[in-house]
Formats: sequence, structure tokens, C-alpha cells
Amino acid sequence: MWAMRSYRAKDRWFPLRGCFGHNARLVQQTTESAGKMPESIAIGGKIIAPGESDELELRVARLPTGDWLSLPTVILNGQRKGPGVWLDAAIHGDELNGLEIIRRVLAILDPAKLAGQVLAVPIVNVFGFVQQTRYLPDRRDLNRSFPGSARGSLASRIAHLFMTEIVDRCLYGLDFHTGSLHRTNLPQVRGALDDPETLRIGRAFGAPVLLSAAKIKGSLRQAAGRRGAHVLVYEAGEPLRFDEQAIQAGVQGTLGVLAALGMWDSPAKGETKPFEASATRWLRASRSGVFHRHASLGDRVAKQETIGRISDVLGHDERPVKASIAGMVIGYTNNPLVHQGDALIHLANLEKT
Repeated sequence: MWAMRSYRAKDRWFPLRGCFGHNARLVQQTTESAGKMPESIAIGGKIIAPGESDELELRVARLPTGDWLSLPTVILNGQRKGPGVWLDAAIHGDELNGLEIIRRVLAILDPAKLAGQVLAVPIVNVFGFVQQTRYLPDRRDLNRSFPGSARGSLASRIAHLFMTEIVDRCLYGLDFHTGSLHRTNLPQVRGALDDPETLRIGRAFGAPVLLSAAKIKGSLRQAAGRRGAHVLVYEAGEPLRFDEQAIQAGVQGTLGVLAALGMWDSPAKGETKPFEASATRWLRASRSGVFHRHASLGDRVAKQETIGRISDVLGHDERPVKASIAGMVIGYTNNPLVHQGDALIHLANLEKT
């Protein structure tokens, strides 16, 4: 029963050992026993004691050369009891901001001062990362392959490994992404906001925009959610680039979530009330040509406002791109050469739905 992966101490719920496996037993703890030392974590052939951290490699598959390709993983086992949280990035191999976010967060955290466990995997799609591409060698999208299978395709096997070794041990997850296919995103958090706990940690992250997003079939968020985890997807920046603003927001957001979970004492920061939206819409090209964008990330635009134009290569035959809703610009394409139907500008709906 994945919806019950926790034990109760008075009126608060905590995960057993901070993390869970498939065969975890439910144990009801008293307040006194909940204060005892957490246990060691056994993963990837290593034992990480309370108050310690370690780096390890989770083997994925052998290359044609015979060498192993592995997931680089860092485990922080806190000195005190608390929940388990995983941090992951580069499920799409060309989305790099999360790699740097996780590196900076790990440089800050100290397991001797941590409550609970942090399991960090900065590169999940190691094949795509090496090739600087979104996909795996067989052109599969890893984020449409969860929960995976130990005997399936390469994507399915990576997904299965990540689910069993990382996700199944944790109650919370932060999944870092960027825009794709020449697109850039305003820092934003997506999640199942109808779940009060996901909404709570989403607000604690403090990104400019908080979106209630449907769970995509085969995504990590959907698969983990079905096993009782509360998952936030952080989208910011563009592929194959480090965006300093997006990285800083991601680091502060991660620390904010850990603080909200009682795992880490973060310095107090100013109140950040994200714009919350339940719907978004892409504006698409009505014709092929050269796209001239007038709006920037974070701009609020009125319905029917002209926020771009498409022309031929000489600037003739201009056609306006108008906002179909009143919204906030949360993403756009960086490629000015567009085909009819291409996604141009992404708007979060400002109207009540």
C-alpha cells in the first residue's frame, strides 16, 4: 500500500528510515522512538551510516566496449530522523541546469546537520548526456518510459533501475528540467496541486510560477505519484546552456523545500508568493516564416494583444501573433525560423478557470 508509506509520531507522518523499498513494513512509532538515530542505508554495494555521505555508481548497462555505464549517485544520510528526498536531473540528456543545481545544493548540505536522507542523481540519461541529446540511442524518451521493466528496452531498464533504487526509497522528489527543442522556460514548478502536500512544498519552492499540471503517461512524476511520492518538476532555462538565474532559483527552491520538510535549516528569505495557474496554452505559428518575438519571459499580456509577428525572409507579408488568452509568458522558442503549427510562445492562463 504505497499511499501508507509512513509512520506516525503524534500528528505528524514520517517515512520509515526516511526512505522505502517495495517490502517496507509499516511501523507505528511513538514520539520518543521517533527521536532515535536513523539506520544506515545500503545501496549500490555501499553502507552509508547516519551523519555520513558517499558517492557511488549505479550500473545501468555495458557499452559495446565492455565498460559499464553507470548513474553517478550521491547519498546523504542525515544524523536525525526525517523524510527521504531524491533530486534528479538530465532525464533528458541535453537539459543541464539541474546538474549544476544539484552540485551546488550538495556543496551546501552537511549530513551531520541533516534530518532524513537526500538521494541525488545529477545525470539519469547518461547516454543522452554523453551525446548531448534529449533521447537515448534508440530514440526513446526516457521520461515516457517509467516505471520501466528490468527486461524491457534500454529506456525501460534505466527507468526501472531509477524507480527501484531511488524513488522507492523516498517520499518526496524534485525533478529538474529545462525547455526543449530550442525553447526556454521561465523558472516554474509543476505538480499535482490538488494534493495538499504537493501544493505545500510547491509554494515552499518559491518559483515565480506554480502550475497545476496533468501527469503525463510514462513520466517519472506519474510513476512516482502512483507509489505515493510527492513530486515537483522544476522547469527553467533552455537545453545545453547554464542559466545562472534559473540555477540560483533552483538552489534556493530546493533548500526551501528541505526547510519546509524539517530537514534543513535554511536562512530566512523574503516571502515569495508564486503566481498559481491551472491551465496553460501554446501560441502556434499560423504560417511558416521568420518569427519576431515582442514579449519576454514573465510578461503579462492581454487577450488579443500582439506579442509577435511572422514574415517572409525579406520582412514582407507580416502576420501578427496575438495572445489567445490573458496570460503570463512562461516559455518561448529561441529559433526564429518556424513552420506552420510550430509552438511559439507559452502562456499561463491569468483568467479564472
